[in-house]
This record gives sequence, structure tokens and C-alpha cells, in this order.
Amino acid sequence: MNETLQLIVDTTLTMMRDVLPIAAIIFGFQFLVIRRPVPNLKKVLIGFAYVLLGLSLFLIGLEQALFPIGKLMAEQLTDPAFIAQGAAQPGIIRWYDYVWVYVFAFAIGFSTTLAEPSLIAVAIKAGKVSGGAISVWGLRVAVAIGVAFGIALGSYRIITGTPLHYYIIAGYVVVIVQTIYVPKPIVALAYDSGGVTTSTVTVPLVTALGLGLASAVPGRSAMLDGFGLIAFASLFPIITVMGYAQLSESRARRERNATEEV
Repeated sequence: MNETLQLIVDTTLTMMRDVLPIAAIIFGFQFLVIRRPVPNLKKVLIGFAYVLLGLSLFLIGLEQALFPIGKLMAEQLTDPAFIAQGAAQPGIIRWYDYVWVYVFAFAIGFSTTLAEPSLIAVAIKAGKVSGGAISVWGLRVAVAIGVAFGIALGSYRIITGTPLHYYIIAGYVVVIVQTIYVPKPIVALAYDSGGVTTSTVTVPLVTALGLGLASAVPGRSAMLDGFGLIAFASLFPIITVMGYAQLSESRARRERNATEEV
């Protein structure tokens, strides 16, 4: 119990040191530049205290739960004995023998993205600004599918050891082509969707998965191969959101044509 309390205190003190510059900038501009008092100062200070406590507990949770779980799952799914059970050729392990790794990567990417608070906030705002034209759930699912596919593909890259930049260059070529043809109001939202997915829920598990895979797969380096999954999680939602917009526009066009023919 004493160790847990000491961990909370140490983490909170570290977080205070990190948050202090942010608070100094905000209050400095408020008092020295804008020169107005902060409305409801007491509530704001209480809110800062909640932020410090919440971030501290969150960081402790990452270190004590999410990182170890992600690493453990990667180690178990890549265990030679487990892989050998489903290997197509006994004694020879190929990239396709890691099918459960890809399934887990897809599932964890999809589920964590749906739970991502930043994505929920952006989807709600986009739905309000568009007057309901953009479905909150449609956007969230489109982004989640993109992240899930990206993390599964990134896991394949780690297992096969192929260069990261090949995938990223090819992905952005697709993004550029889509940007030319996609409805223009959706472009900025699609680009933002890639950023909001890499936040508090997704990043810890994805990072742990990547490092765990790179450490467990023979011939891979945690430093060279373990990182890069976040790039996949940021890129492919852009593609899926613009693809979702293109499909929606195509369906609306067909419905208009059908109505006109009648």
C-alpha cells in the first residue's frame, strides 16, 4: 500500500512539473495580455487539480496495466509453440502462420478507436456542424476500420521485416488521389480523423503491441521494427473516411438519378 501511495505521489509531482508551463502560459496571457480576471477561478483551479490527479492515475494505469497487457498478448500470440500448432508446414513458420496476431491487431485497433474520447468529440462536433449530414456513428466506424486495418497491416510489416516507408509512401499516394476526387467538405475532417485516433486509449496498447511483436518475433529489433504502428493508425483512417464519403456521395447520386427517372 505504501509503495502504491508513493508511486501516486511521485507521478503526481512529475505531472505537476509537466503541466506547470501550460498553466503559466494560460494564466500569463489572461492576466498580462488580456488583463482580465479568470471567471469562476475557484472552479478552474479545482479543474486543474482534477487534471493532475487524472493524468497521474492514467500514467500509472499505463505502466501497471495497458503496457504489460499489450506486451503479454504479443508474446503469447507469437510464442513458437503456439505458432507451430497452426503452422501449415511443421517446423517451418511463415508470415501467414501469424494469422491470430493480425486478427488481434485488427480487433484491438477497432475497439480502442471506438472508445477514443477525442474521436467521439470530433464526431459529435462534425455531426452538429454538418446539420446531421455526417453520421456520428458512421464517422466513428469508418475511422475505427481504418485504424484496425492499419494496425493489422503494421503487424504484418513487423513480422515480415519489410521497410516501413514503402507502406507509408503507398498510403499517402492513395490519400493524394482520393483528395482530388473526394467531396471537398470532407477532406479536412478526414485529415483530422487520422490525428484524433492516436490518443489516450489507442496509443498505449498499440505501442505495447508493436514493441512486444518486435521483441518476440525472431530477427526483429524493438528499436527498428517496434515503432511505426502509430503511423499506420494515423494514415489509414484518412483513407477510410474519404472512402466513406465517396461511397455516401455515390449512393446519394444513384438515389437522385432513380428519383428523376420516376
